[in-house]
Amino acid sequence: MTDYQKNLQDWEFTMLTADKGTPASTAQRMNGSGLNIGMVQARFNESVTNALADACKAELMALGVAEQNIDLLQVPGALEVPVALLAMAETMKYDALVALGCIIRGETYHFELVANESGAGVSRVALDCRMPIANAILTTEDLEQAVARQTEKGRDAARVAVEMANLLEEIE
Repeated sequence: MTDYQKNLQDWEFTMLTADKGTPASTAQRMNGSGLNIGMVQARFNESVTNALADACKAELMALGVAEQNIDLLQVPGALEVPVALLAMAETMKYDALVALGCIIRGETYHFELVANESGAGVSRVALDCRMPIANAILTTEDLEQAVARQTEKGRDAARVAVEMANLLEEIE
């Protein structure tokens, strides 16, 4: 057996253990019915973040989250996303949250500051509040890259939010 095959076998065992031996667990975690999801959307690069939000909301509803159980807050930019997430998390109303934004590299160091600090803030809120937060704050080199990713990353964020909300519910 090669090292790759052994690692794969170990990973499969770990996944079965995490799923309590039931392959259907992952599919069951994708059921959003009964979940309350909060979304925070940065308005900066609004055409991209609107597309992210639309794709995320559509996917949440496709996964069974009722439209009335999806709340959207808009903030000026990516640096403001974490504080809005924190405020939502502290209400204890939500099963999961979604961070939506778009940071496009410019000619100065500002890109790195905004990208690093917004990402760190989102992670901090998730860990401090023990709240699943799907981070869909895009960081791209240009608008073309952002547009190419906006729909799929919005959908991905919805899937992450639903799966992680259900996973944490299983653990508790």
